[in-house]
Amino acid sequence: MLDRYSRQTLFGPIGKEGQERLGAASVTIIGCGALGTVLANNLCRAGIGHLVIADRDYIELNNLQRQILFDEEDIARRLPKAVAAAEKLRRVNSEVKVETLVEDINADGIESLVRATDLVLDATDNFETRYLINDVCVKHQRPWIYSGVIASYGVTMNILPGDTPCLRCAFPEMPLPGTTATCDTAGVLNGIVGAITGIASTEALKILLKSEKVSREMLWLDLWENTFDRIELPRQPDCPTCGQHQYEFLDSPGGSSASLCGRNAVQVRNATARRGARLDFASLAERLQPVGEVQYNEFLLRFVADGYELTVFPDARAIIKGTDDEQIARSVYARYIGN
Repeated sequence: MLDRYSRQTLFGPIGKEGQERLGAASVTIIGCGALGTVLANNLCRAGIGHLVIADRDYIELNNLQRQILFDEEDIARRLPKAVAAAEKLRRVNSEVKVETLVEDINADGIESLVRATDLVLDATDNFETRYLINDVCVKHQRPWIYSGVIASYGVTMNILPGDTPCLRCAFPEMPLPGTTATCDTAGVLNGIVGAITGIASTEALKILLKSEKVSREMLWLDLWENTFDRIELPRQPDCPTCGQHQYEFLDSPGGSSASLCGRNAVQVRNATARRGARLDFASLAERLQPVGEVQYNEFLLRFVADGYELTVFPDARAIIKGTDDEQIARSVYARYIGN
């Protein structure tokens, strides 16, 4: 049905042949918040044949200001972000295969995910995941696009292993906690989300079509200050990742906790949970009922007790709301869910 894409195929660098190539392509989007929803929307409408959307989180009211695939009904239904996004996208374009992963993307399973895709798009909110994406994409020679937004500014950078600098060439060391702005301290405007994802989704088309116009620079944009910069970065021969092929983030063990941006919440991932195993929510709800308020559906279980709200996912991950202290969050998890 090329008529659907007529305004896109009229653009010379794409044409009908390019559109067919896009229809045969697979793109993985890691994160389905502000960046991820707009990227997924753009690429679905552009006719990318297979989209994989991976996200660990559920929808809250403050998301609706900038996360365009969600609405109030999704919140009432307690849907995970990836599930709600996929529902919308399938109504937009039934020709696109949309696959969802409601799980934390970590070293345990990311290699199989990346090997099966043509391009990875970063739509995360933390550098730990970005460095992991960088490791696995460099290892398996998969292009990826780094993007980030905060306040009124944003950045995006194409990373083509063996051609351009990688993320660790640009940022050799992961920023220490508390040294960078977050949405909790600086907010984020929805306009910068649209601007950065507009650039990144167009670069995605260029990469998939192997265009000579692919950017090899870091692009920095501030909508409030009306500034736009293109930063040339050299490849670093001694880069631990693309120079020395050491993948320290990919080799990290499973099991972790991480404070979530702007949420007064911590995600806890159980290191002992077997990959592919699923919690029995009915049994867990029965056990928790005497000590707190419990509700659940097929996607998640929500439990409230002692001033904490636990949202538990089938893979045994939980988001503990009511603290940003990781030690406290792990203690709450152990108390109610187990070790």
